[in-house]
Amino acid sequence: MSSTGNKRRKIIGIVPARMAASRFPGKPLYPILGRPMVEHVFQRAKLFDRWDGLYLATCDREIEDFAKSKNIPVIMTSDSHTRCLDRVAEAAEKCGQSVGPDDLIVCVQGDEPMLHHDMIAASIKPLESDPSAPCTVLAMQIAEEELFKNPDTVKVIHNKKGEVLYTSRSPVPYCKGKFGIELGARRIYGIFAFRWQYLKRFTEMEETELERVESCDSNRILDADFRQRIAPFEFRHSFSVDSPEDIALVEKYMAKDPLWGKY
Repeated sequence: MSSTGNKRRKIIGIVPARMAASRFPGKPLYPILGRPMVEHVFQRAKLFDRWDGLYLATCDREIEDFAKSKNIPVIMTSDSHTRCLDRVAEAAEKCGQSVGPDDLIVCVQGDEPMLHHDMIAASIKPLESDPSAPCTVLAMQIAEEELFKNPDTVKVIHNKKGEVLYTSRSPVPYCKGKFGIELGARRIYGIFAFRWQYLKRFTEMEETELERVESCDSNRILDADFRQRIAPFEFRHSFSVDSPEDIALVEKYMAKDPLWGKY
């Protein structure tokens, strides 16, 4: 477990998932190599060995029923949330644990079936090394031009200190006649870590225009003038599921993944 001095800091993980999705309804329970996507996410996240608690958060009875059938701790939340971090915050309040202001809440998005537990460790590291850092986002290197240009891929622009300046679905940074990787292009990978006091403040704010048009929670954080840190991570073949077409790609690489067969 983590600590600051003699004070023990909890680490609580929340996997948010919902059946409603404009491009891929029902995707949390869609099978990947014979197992529902959300099961891959939860079981892989569970391999991180420092959790004080790991929970699935949903507003859907189908997901709740599946979780209970697999003995996965599940928390029911409101069906009015449009952003995953709002669902995560509600679930953290309902998890049955006493959560202190500096305890860490980690959002592991339910559409990242290829995640590894070292990604979770990386997302927490900046918060443990700098007590002033409020929150992080895992920022993976982009090594393929197709991914750089894909609007499903949310790109991250940050300063030299590793503080996020902007997130966009456009191919940024713009490089005339070049591929953005030459300037260190990175993408959001769906793991966010927060100190609880800042996650609560985030949910108390209204959705912002930049958040809405880019469809990305991080822009609400930036509009509030929080200094979200990137948790840098090297390129790895690890793909999110945004549409049914992504399933074949995920299955291709997951079959060769070292974690496959270990859960």
